[in-house]
Amino acid sequence: MSSTTHPPPTRDQAINIRATRQQRDLIDHAASVLGKSRSDFMLESACLAAEDALLDRTYFVLDPDSFDQLTELLENPPDPPEGLREFLARKAPWE
Repeated sequence: MSSTTHPPPTRDQAINIRATRQQRDLIDHAASVLGKSRSDFMLESACLAAEDALLDRTYFVLDPDSFDQLTELLENPPDPPEGLREFLARKAPWE
């Protein structure tokens, strides 16, 4: 089995933003703590936030039968297993 390494994609697009001194200092401090450059930290943070925003609004398509099944399950969920009921009824160790 051969192993092929692929070079990372070239970063050829600029993204420019304005920030306050306090925002820049906060970002620089966080990047420094993580051992990253300001650019790497900001790009990774922005991409994570973008993915979260998009995942919160995921769109999916169901055929009519699957939609009816989903609606039925949402409106009438099955009873939880007895073991789960017992577990949830227990007092938490820190209480």
